[in-house]
Amino acid sequence: MILDRRRFIVSGALGASMLALPAWAAFGQGFTHGIASGEPSQHSVLLWTRFVGNGATKLTAELSETPDFARVVAGGTVAAGPERDFTAKLVVTGLSPDRWYHYRFIAPDGTKSPVGRTRTLPEDKCAGFNLGVFSCSSLPFGWFNAYAHAAQRRDLDLMLHLGDYIYEYPRGHYPEQAVPGRVIEPANEIVHLADYRQRHASYRADRDLQALHAAAPMIVMWDDHETANDSYRDGAENHDPATEGDWAARKQAAMRAYHEWMPISDADWAEYRIGDLATIFRPETRLTGRTRQASFAEALAGGGDPVAALTHFRDDVWHDPAHRLMGADQEAWLFDGLKRSAKTTRWQILAQQVNVGFEAMPPEATSWLKPDSPAALRQGIEVGQLAAKLGMPHNMDSWNGYPAARSRLLRAALDTDAEFVVLSGDSHNAWAYDLSEAGTPVGVEFGGHSVTSPGYESYFPGTSPQDVARALQQASPEMQWCDTAQRGYMTVAITPDAVTTDWLFLQTIRQPVSKLAGTHRQVVKRGARKFA
Repeated sequence: MILDRRRFIVSGALGASMLALPAWAAFGQGFTHGIASGEPSQHSVLLWTRFVGNGATKLTAELSETPDFARVVAGGTVAAGPERDFTAKLVVTGLSPDRWYHYRFIAPDGTKSPVGRTRTLPEDKCAGFNLGVFSCSSLPFGWFNAYAHAAQRRDLDLMLHLGDYIYEYPRGHYPEQAVPGRVIEPANEIVHLADYRQRHASYRADRDLQALHAAAPMIVMWDDHETANDSYRDGAENHDPATEGDWAARKQAAMRAYHEWMPISDADWAEYRIGDLATIFRPETRLTGRTRQASFAEALAGGGDPVAALTHFRDDVWHDPAHRLMGADQEAWLFDGLKRSAKTTRWQILAQQVNVGFEAMPPEATSWLKPDSPAALRQGIEVGQLAAKLGMPHNMDSWNGYPAARSRLLRAALDTDAEFVVLSGDSHNAWAYDLSEAGTPVGVEFGGHSVTSPGYESYFPGTSPQDVARALQQASPEMQWCDTAQRGYMTVAITPDAVTTDWLFLQTIRQPVSKLAGTHRQVVKRGARKFA
């Protein structure tokens, strides 16, 4: 049973006292942000902590099979110093496969960090493995009740965070008014290294996020808001070089802070084998290979006949095979990995950021708008409806906006005979898609709803979510189910014969209450490559 409780949140309590302070100074000294683990393999795991001392401090890590640390079975030493914002990461090797461990860090003066739980991956036969899946966790929009709920469970083997772990915006923008007690630092939009570090520190001060990291290892990868909205290799929608400087410098600062603060290796992409059961692939779809998103606005900028303009856009811009999310090197790695995995494991799971399933703008959407809806929203919907009539999606930032790359991905899954399952974040809403290539079933996609960030319900507050969902499904044949109004997280139960996903919906994010409002389940059976 999950109990309601009030939880003290450090970030909200510190308030204005943090202004203009670097992350290392704003949260005091010692173990300031708990512990975390990630990058599990059969015999190793990466451990993370943050310790603020007077200069560099040598920390000792200990792992034990019992929470009292009566027998330390592994560990090591690592330094936490100012050059990495006092964060420390250590890969501990020599561990046994398919084993839970407790871990902690100890400072030279005997101060101990909180204790975390982590585990290694199965080596051979595996009858089942459970994932918790999260994305889009904007702190000022609400409380991290999804984290709180998942952290109290003991049936989840591994957590996945599929991006938008932090958001870059200043106070007063998205949202205009933060939920009480949910104050972000710094107050400005984050652009420089010190800004990104402080924003990470602000988020990681949240006790529920700390509890989630302490409960199990986490595989993480950024999406766009860890740098700037709708980012790509050479820029972002939310980056103005005239006022915010060189994009390459901002991108480098964001990536450096992310690698400092997150339990992740320096590898841009990686794979994780769960015995003979599944391989999880963690790609990078934003900053290393993604080309600039195609734009309806640019296609229509010259005036004239919009149908002719969008038809030209569809045929010559949208379908351009040079338009990529991952780049050639990463595609080669992933496609080869699918081939190898299909010969040795039962499932091939792509845990990535943006939706693969095709979503079109419904013809009913303009009727959902209120008279005072922003003109830009109305115009965007009207353009999306025209695009739908021409066979195009409305979201050019997802795989839908890169049809040649999407086709290569799905074709690779078909050609390797993969049991292909996609896990996605980014959209803030919950989705289940049958994925197909040229009419042939390829696999399924479980799209995760957000932890706090708003979805369709914020654009169409006067329309029933059931009506929105029904229209979206009718307009998008691959879409088998959706929820467009609730926040929470997914669990994914992997067995040799099926992958079962539950969407868990929290009652609220306006107060720190981790009760569920409901759930929804979808199942794909091995060999079906689509939902029953």
